[in-house]
Parts: sequence; C-alpha cells; structure tokens
Amino acid sequence: MFFLGDLLNKKQTMPKPEDALRGRDAPLPTARVHDVNGRPLKGPYPDGLAVAYFGMGCFWGAERLFWQTPGVWVTAVGYQGGYTPNPTYPETCTGMTGHAEVVKVVYDPGEVSFADLLKIFWESHDPTQGMRQGNDVGTTYRSTIYTTTQDQLDQALASRDAYQAELRHAGRGRVTTEIAEAPEFYFAETEHQQYLSKNPGGYCNLRGTGVSCPMPGVAAE
Repeated sequence: MFFLGDLLNKKQTMPKPEDALRGRDAPLPTARVHDVNGRPLKGPYPDGLAVAYFGMGCFWGAERLFWQTPGVWVTAVGYQGGYTPNPTYPETCTGMTGHAEVVKVVYDPGEVSFADLLKIFWESHDPTQGMRQGNDVGTTYRSTIYTTTQDQLDQALASRDAYQAELRHAGRGRVTTEIAEAPEFYFAETEHQQYLSKNPGGYCNLRGTGVSCPMPGVAAE
C-alpha cells in the first residue's frame, strides 16, 4: 500500500546515482535573454564578471532577490548538484534526480562583492531546515552554495561558520547548507526563468530567520 509519508521521506533522501532518473542528452529549451534586463542568460558575459550559484528553496523568489541586487548583471534558474543530465522540472520534483533548484548569479565584483551576496543569501532564507524550505519539502529545496573559485569557497565556508555561531546564540539549529565547487548547471525551462517577473503575484516562500549574519574579514576577490 502507498502512503503519502513514504513519498515525503523518499523526497527528503538523496537518491543513489544508480537509482537516479536517466535524463537526456540534449539541453532543455530555455529563454535566450533575461525577461527583466534583456541580457543573455547563457552569455557571452562581459570580461571581469564572476559567477556563483545559490539554492534557497523555490528558485522563483530567490532569483528575483538576486536580479534586484545592484551589481548583479544577470540571473538564471536551473538544476544543480544531482545526477540526472538535463532534468525537467517534473523530474526534479520527484526527488529522483538529486538536483537542487538554484539561481545562477553573474555579478560585477567591482559593484557587489561575493561577501555581500553571501550576506543576502544567509539572511533571506532558513539554512537549518535540511531537505526543505518551509512548506516546500524535498531534496530539490535544500540550501546550497556552489562556487567557481577557491576564494569564493573559502569565503562561503567562513561565512557559514560565522552565521552558525549567531544562530546558535539565538537558539536556532545547525546549518545544513551544502557548500561545494560548482557541479554542472542545467538551465530550467523557459517558463521558470524570471518567473515572478512574468507572474508578479506568483508564489514566493522566502523567509529569513531574523538573525543577522556578521561577515568575517576575508580578502577581496
């Protein structure tokens, strides 16, 4: 007999690589340019820009948060950190691809630092919830930071430790954010790109903890 609890438990456990959905060889069709600023989602990007990836639960609200941040050149949503090549949105929702919903953030370090982006990330969601974010339950909604340089990785780890200390002082739980070098990023379907620009009244579940994140002293990029 099938029980809803069985599905929820399964969605909160990462699949083994051999059990993941097979996916496909070809990338999914997606938008060519950003719905808000008209810039190319897949590049080419101007010289001197940097890239990082953030997972904060549902990627609709998270993407809006970053595209509204001064110094961010372009954003895109997609899937990362799993096993299934070129997954679809319905496939990721099964929990059987291993991917998280993430936002690709292309930014100008001369206008907004990676430390600034980290502070926004930590304070805009609850990084202690494991395989969920609020009512959004499953591996796809886990908290993640995927980096593209060693400096980004070092800063992300240091900021996690600093925020963990503040959360502990406030009586909150352990940070469960996955921090790692960026694995392959798969662009999500067209309808998910800049979703809240196309659907201003659409769903957004971003909720911070109310705890401020002190940024440790780190070298500039």
